[in-house]
Amino acid sequence: MVDAQKDAPFKSAQVESLVVMKIVKHCSSAFPTTATGSLVGMDTDGVLEITNAFPFPTLDVSAADGHQADASSFAAAAPRAKANIAYQNEMIRHLKEVNVDANNVGWYTSATMGNFINLSFIENQYHYQRENDKTVALVHDVSRSSQGALSLRAFRLSPEFMAAYKEGKFTTESLQKSKLSFHDILVEVPVIVHNSHLLTSFLHQIPAPPESAEIPLPASLDDIRREPAPLPAHPYFDTLDVSIDPFLEKTCDLLLESIEAHYSDLNNHQYYQRQLAREQFKISQWQAKRKAENAARLAAKQEPLPEDEWQRLFKLPQEPSRLEGMLNARQVEQYSKQVDGFTATVTSKLFAVRGNLLPE
Repeated sequence: MVDAQKDAPFKSAQVESLVVMKIVKHCSSAFPTTATGSLVGMDTDGVLEITNAFPFPTLDVSAADGHQADASSFAAAAPRAKANIAYQNEMIRHLKEVNVDANNVGWYTSATMGNFINLSFIENQYHYQRENDKTVALVHDVSRSSQGALSLRAFRLSPEFMAAYKEGKFTTESLQKSKLSFHDILVEVPVIVHNSHLLTSFLHQIPAPPESAEIPLPASLDDIRREPAPLPAHPYFDTLDVSIDPFLEKTCDLLLESIEAHYSDLNNHQYYQRQLAREQFKISQWQAKRKAENAARLAAKQEPLPEDEWQRLFKLPQEPSRLEGMLNARQVEQYSKQVDGFTATVTSKLFAVRGNLLPE
């Protein structure tokens, strides 16, 4: 991870606060459907500055072919759709006319409880990164941000995974040779939220809170009329809630689903290994039989039969791609980190309550 970050074309992603507001508004309005859009900006001294963003057009699902059309699947594939590529080029041309940064620097997408690591995400980022290495994918988690803390992360594909995805070989032999694991798929880039100088000046003009908590008592009724006493802050009791975090429960459910998907992928690979062993056993039997026949034909001074004929008679099963398993393992790691973050506050409160209830 450190070496990949050292060789990266940029060290951090600087996002303008206006861009953050646009992304949050678009993702929140489209929730629970996936929202995607394009990012424009420029690279300056190892910092990828993201100065503007615009959403991709939404597809009318009712007009799509097939009754099983899913709006989220169409939205997830929007960044690499031909119609949206033309729309993106047209928007960049208009931005260039009004003297706005018109360099495409990536795309953004929404997520729910960190479930963004899938094949569609990889294909979208590969579509951008193969044309321009200085591109990034911004992921806004709507569920996490609904609790008041902004969840905005930036990712890019590692050079090792880009080379492996270009070859399209994710077999066991190729992964062992390249030493590629699920840790090497994505590289997270630090995100810096930047404010304009005008907004910074406005923030500095906001009155600061009082230095002391004690408020001097008014000397007369006229003092109260001139300067009314401020109301005390309303107490916030949600932090004292000892119930299990609903986000923790949902993350655990998603983690169990990912583990089940991992076992399904493992069963498919074991089935392939059994099929391969069965075919190899048949081939070895056929080769032993052909060698015995050729030995008998040589003893009878006859021409031996070809021993490579088994390649035409037998067909070895093709090994399934291990890419889905790698992505699922990376998603399990993402859910595990979220569970670790949620349980940090829940367990401390439960231990505190337990210590007060049990007698010493």
